[in-house]
Order: sequence, then C-alpha cells, then structure tokens
Amino acid sequence: MSANLPLIQVLDTKLLQAWPLPVPSPDGDKEDRGHVLIIGGSHQMPGAVILAATAALRAGAGKLTVATGQSVAQLIASALPESRVIGLPETEAGGIPPHCVDALQPLAKRNIDAILVGPGMQDEAAIATFVRALMPVFPEAKIVLDACAMSVVRGSQSYQEDAENTGPTRLILTPHAGEMARLLGEDKTAIRSAPHTAARDAAKNWNAVVALKGAMTCIASPNGQLWQHDGDNIGLASSGSGDVLAGVIAGLAARGAGVEQATAWGVMLHARAGQQLAERIGPLGFLAREIADDIPAALRWFEQATST
Repeated sequence: MSANLPLIQVLDTKLLQAWPLPVPSPDGDKEDRGHVLIIGGSHQMPGAVILAATAALRAGAGKLTVATGQSVAQLIASALPESRVIGLPETEAGGIPPHCVDALQPLAKRNIDAILVGPGMQDEAAIATFVRALMPVFPEAKIVLDACAMSVVRGSQSYQEDAENTGPTRLILTPHAGEMARLLGEDKTAIRSAPHTAARDAAKNWNAVVALKGAMTCIASPNGQLWQHDGDNIGLASSGSGDVLAGVIAGLAARGAGVEQATAWGVMLHARAGQQLAERIGPLGFLAREIADDIPAALRWFEQATST
C-alpha cells in the first residue's frame, strides 16, 4: 500500500453545516423522498435485512422494496409492513442465485434511487455473481455493498475497469478491518496500522467510496479525498450495528445525497444515535434496532446544530 496521503478532513458538525442534506419539498410525496431497494437476508439471518430496511426509512427514504430469500420472505413482510417484499429462490448455502436478477427487472422501470445488497446474506460466490448481473440492470442507482456482497471486488486490483463499474462513482462499500483484509488479501494488522492508506487505495482501485469502519472510521473516495470520524462509543460494536449503518447510508442516497455525502452523513448519524443511546440507556447494552429508531432524533439534532 502506498503512502503520501492528502489532507484528511475531520467529520464534525462544522463540516456537515457546509454540506447539508437534500431536503424534500414540504408538498412532495414519497416518490420525491426516494425509492430504496434492499436485497439481503437468509434463513439464518433474517433480522439483518429488517434492521437495514428500518434504518433506511428512519433516514428519510420515502419508499422501500425488500428482495429476500423465499424461506424468510413472509417473516420479513410481517416485520416490515411499510415495505413491498419479493421472495427469491435461494442457493443451498443461503445465497441468491444470479438468475434472480430477472425477477427484479420490472423494478428498473420504477425509479430505484439506491440499492443496498448484502445484509444477512450467505454464499459469497453466488452473491458476487449476482451483484455483477445486477449493476447493468440499474445503471443509474447508487449501490451500497455490505457484508458478503463486497466479495464482488475480492482479489480485484482494478475493479474500476470492469464493464459494470465504469463511469461516475456509484458504489459504496462498508468493510470493517477484518473484511477489508480479506478483500485485499492483506493482514488485518496491516490494515489497522494504515487505515487511511488502505481505504484510499481500495477506493481508487474499486471506483467506490469506501467506509473502513472502526473506532476511527476512514472514508475515501476514488479521487483521493479522505474523511475521518473518531468515535469512542463501544456500544456501537454489536451485532446488527453495521446493518443499520448500511441502511442509513442507502436511505440518504435514495433521498438524493451523493455517494460521498450519504456515506459521511451516515457515519455521523450512526455515531450520534449511538451517543444518544449511551446517554439515555448506558454505554453498553443498547441494541441495533434501537440505533435505527434513534436516527430521526439524530437527524433533528444535526439540523438544529447546523442551523445555528
């Protein structure tokens, strides 16, 4: 990994004040607030897609569609009455086979603004092929890849040159250090010792915005821009927390935020929601579902803080 890093921007309230989120018109409808498609879930982990989908709505997206395995589609539909739920065939390993993209083709005519793929999914090989088939079907949508869906770039030093990932940046990846190490074929210790460099090089090679998650989260864009958020909330290190973050980012992207802005604001909102919960409940023991439910209050807090 190369060095010579550019200026690293600190993610704080002042930065967000100069980078306000798109605000829907008061007389707008749900279409104006954006349509998000979330693809995920499996028979072992149906909850992950529920957390991500809830977070996307809490972040302000107006319309939600969930595509998931047939074995859990009814359960997820019951848990998400606000969503349309599409049941898809599953591989034996708990993934979604590539041909299922055909079942999602009709959605391409419904102005899908953002797509999140990965929460709760299994079978890396199947989902990587699925993602490659999916991207050309939704050429205008911003796409967040989380969990095993990120395996589409695994072992690739120049994914930006692949036919389905050319043109303006529209991919967002959200790995933690262990996932980044596997994707890059590096040692986890090396990633942790130089997170900004790892994020920057990956963003350039993959033509993606990369949020390398941790106590310090590093965000990089393909043009070399770097942002950093320093968090000190151990309560956010819990099952499902990453699914919530990915959902928030997808929801903001659906609302009209660009990929860099959706990622930066998503990290900040996720952290603020965790801080609110730590103050109200305690530093440990709050749940990922509670993080999602606290996102609207975090949005309000930043809106008030940035307007003064």
